[in-house]
Amino acid sequence: MSAAGPRRVAVIGGGWAGLAAAVECVGRRCAVTLFEMADRLGGRARTVQAGTALLDNGQHILIGAYAQTLALMRRVGVDPHRVLLRLPLQLVDAQGRGLALKGNPPWLAFARAVLRHPDWPLIQRLRLLRAAGSWTLRSFHCDAAATVSELAGHLGHDVRTQLIEPLCVAALNTPVAQASAAVFLRVLRDALFSAPGSADLLLPRVPLSDLVPEPARQWLEAHGADVLSGQRVQAIEPIDGGWRIIAAGVDDYDAVVLACSANEAARLVESINPAWANAARALRFEPIATVYVEATGARLQGPMTLLHADEGHAPAQFMFDHGQTHGAYGRLALVASGASRWVARGVPALQEAAIEQAAHALGAPARCELRPLRTLVEKRATFLCTPGLHRPAAQVAAHLWAAGDFISGPYPATLEGAVRSGVAAGNAAALAG
Repeated sequence: MSAAGPRRVAVIGGGWAGLAAAVECVGRRCAVTLFEMADRLGGRARTVQAGTALLDNGQHILIGAYAQTLALMRRVGVDPHRVLLRLPLQLVDAQGRGLALKGNPPWLAFARAVLRHPDWPLIQRLRLLRAAGSWTLRSFHCDAAATVSELAGHLGHDVRTQLIEPLCVAALNTPVAQASAAVFLRVLRDALFSAPGSADLLLPRVPLSDLVPEPARQWLEAHGADVLSGQRVQAIEPIDGGWRIIAAGVDDYDAVVLACSANEAARLVESINPAWANAARALRFEPIATVYVEATGARLQGPMTLLHADEGHAPAQFMFDHGQTHGAYGRLALVASGASRWVARGVPALQEAAIEQAAHALGAPARCELRPLRTLVEKRATFLCTPGLHRPAAQVAAHLWAAGDFISGPYPATLEGAVRSGVAAGNAAALAG
């Protein structure tokens, strides 16, 4: 197929992993066709229309350690300094109290922030620093069967509820009692204790679709790639030396990158690699809900506020002030990760509880000052990152690779994990003989 021209690669899925794979292949002079079943690119990190407002399908936070995501943005012509608000890591409540990292080097900044924490008993602060030192000496490795709850059980109630639990659910979208301690430690190592600035928060100042999806589409089309949205691939079939894609039409390719959801990828390869398809289907997923609220005149002390969540009355772990990031003054976004129990109660109950939670955090004199704008629920936001989890491999068959945040790798389901897997799959598809 490629004897008369450039190597032909099909990328199935236009989320961040698929876009990263397509950009990588185009950069290696491949002829790329990208298939996306939805009308809009971006996958689970995209912007949706809500009346006259553009709202993100979740508040996806980047951090300074997201090297390949930032590199992808620059490659498609996006200046991270313009579209991202960079702040030192701050896990503070609506009164400005909590853990705030300042300065470098990372270890010293962390130690200072812990020792200066205004609310943690001294014994808990010292236990946390001793634990962090122990993790460092063990190169942030632990028993693969351990949970985050077991890892941090001795640290004290305040440290667990105000640091470990919010970080765990934000990074792994998995409750501490179920979350993999090994993966959590890898996240801590790369985010808190690696290069200067790695722990910095990078908060989007523009809609998510303007960070990567739309700039990547424009870049791909400008470089000769075909981007086909609203087209679901019906089947892929092996042919001599490559693959046949059956969608709106039929065409042949030298290599294929599956960058769709785990279930969709399993459907496409169940007759090609049943074991891979079974591993993809075996993953369990956890929802994330975002409750958008209009709060006239409200302004948080910072763009991101830590909330106290509980299963009975308070669903959200974080609240974001879009006035400080997007210029949308009075618009707040409350994010409930690991939200399966709340989603099961129904959107009205979830929304009502989140608004009450926001009113309590703001000290609002009247609950009616907060008006619901829209509640978005991503039911299969990320896989449950549990100990010893078996994730599907990147290579499915000869000249057939998979990419996505659920593919085997060191990170949980994050944008950086998706982009890294996309770059790796694109590189393999472009270079494999």
